[in-house]
Amino acid sequence: MKRFWIMGMALLLIACADQTENEQSDAVEKEDEEVELEVDEGEEGDSHLSKQDDEIEGTDPEDEMTNEEEEIEQVYEINTANWAVEPIEGEDVEEQVVLLTIDDAPHTYGVEMAHILADLDVPAIFFVNGHFINDEEGEQELKEIHELGFEIGNHTMSHPNLSEITEEEQMEEIVKLNERIEEIIGERPRFFRAPFGENTDFSNQVVATEQMTRMNWTYGYDWVADYQNAESLADIMVNAPELNNGANLLMHDREWTKDALEEIVAGLRDKGYQFVDPEQIK
Repeated sequence: MKRFWIMGMALLLIACADQTENEQSDAVEKEDEEVELEVDEGEEGDSHLSKQDDEIEGTDPEDEMTNEEEEIEQVYEINTANWAVEPIEGEDVEEQVVLLTIDDAPHTYGVEMAHILADLDVPAIFFVNGHFINDEEGEQELKEIHELGFEIGNHTMSHPNLSEITEEEQMEEIVKLNERIEEIIGERPRFFRAPFGENTDFSNQVVATEQMTRMNWTYGYDWVADYQNAESLADIMVNAPELNNGANLLMHDREWTKDALEEIVAGLRDKGYQFVDPEQIK
């Protein structure tokens, strides 16, 4: 009887041990499954990051460059003896060119003139007066001209004859406008044109300090009474005796000039002239 009792206790202990072992084994397997699941999830996360990395690594730098404007080489300069645009010495570039410039902008027709030239794919410099951009409307017009891709030049704050005002006033007329233009479009002008073409020794110093290129013009006619209509103005601008390689053409923000623009451009092109991009001028 005692022997049977001992054998029963032994079998009970063995059964309990097996159960405990099985429970421990199940727990280990469960932990292994959880670990494996975490690893799988980690691998998926790494895979997601790898995909992003692949996308980044797969980006072609040349593709990004296509979205950026290419730097334009400056191959022309202004001849201050006659104010013509000429190739820089040693540069092999087109010589039969003209430069279009619009003064006293943006007064009344400047924005419309900019759109006409943009549609014709013709570059130009718009020389700005400060008193035309002293309100919100003027600011927006200047922004629009600039956003169309046109160079913005300095034509002084209030269009005085620089030879008739003090040096302090000359400084203010030039520098204050540079600051105002930069405030509106984020860029300081690279070109300066004095009202009436009247530069002074002092204004030349200011222009040099401001790192601007000084220019006047080769010819212009739209302020002359006989040419204050589109037909006669277009004719003289295309057939003027002063027209030659590098001619610096002066026009203004005026209705008859606006109306003559398309014919002027067509006539110059018919004569074989190309239009200089101001960004090409040093």
